[in-house]
Amino acid sequence: MELFLTGVVLKPKGLKGELKVKPVTDFPESFLTRREYYIGKTPEDAVLRKVQSARFHQGFAWLVFEGAGSREGAEALVGCGLYVTRDALVAMPDDRAYIHELIGLDVFDETEGRVGKISDVLQMPAHDVYEVDTGDRKVLIPAVEDFITETDLEKGMVRLKRFKEFL
Repeated sequence: MELFLTGVVLKPKGLKGELKVKPVTDFPESFLTRREYYIGKTPEDAVLRKVQSARFHQGFAWLVFEGAGSREGAEALVGCGLYVTRDALVAMPDDRAYIHELIGLDVFDETEGRVGKISDVLQMPAHDVYEVDTGDRKVLIPAVEDFITETDLEKGMVRLKRFKEFL
C-alpha cells in the first residue's frame, strides 16, 4: 500500500495526549475532517490510528489519537509522520498536481522534442523546481509559467520552452 505524508508530529501539549502537527499539505483544513491516519517514523512502519479530536490553530493541527490519550502516549509519536492512502488524498484542482503525479512525466521542449523525465520536484520558497533527468545529466527547471507551457497528467507529459537556457 502506497502512503503519502500529510503532516509531521512536532510535540505533545498538556497531559491528555494532544499533539502539535505541522501540515505538509496544500489542504491543511483536511486535518479537521479526516478521521484516521497511518502514523509512523516511515511509511513502512506506519500503523492506522483513529483521530479522537482535531482542531486547527495558528497554522498547526492539534490532534488527539485513540490509544494515545496521555502525555507519554503522545511523546512516543513525536517525529512520526501522518500518512494517508492515495484514495484519501484531497482532489487537486485541474491546474494543480501532487508531486508524486509529476515524477516520471516525460518532458518535451517546444523546439527540441523530448528532453527527459521529471525525476524530482524541489519545493523552494518562491516556487517549485523540476529536476529533469536528460539521461546525461540532471537539469533544474523553475516550475513557472515563463518556462512550463503545459502539464498533462493523462498524457504523462510536461511541455516547456527555452530548455537550452538551462543546459
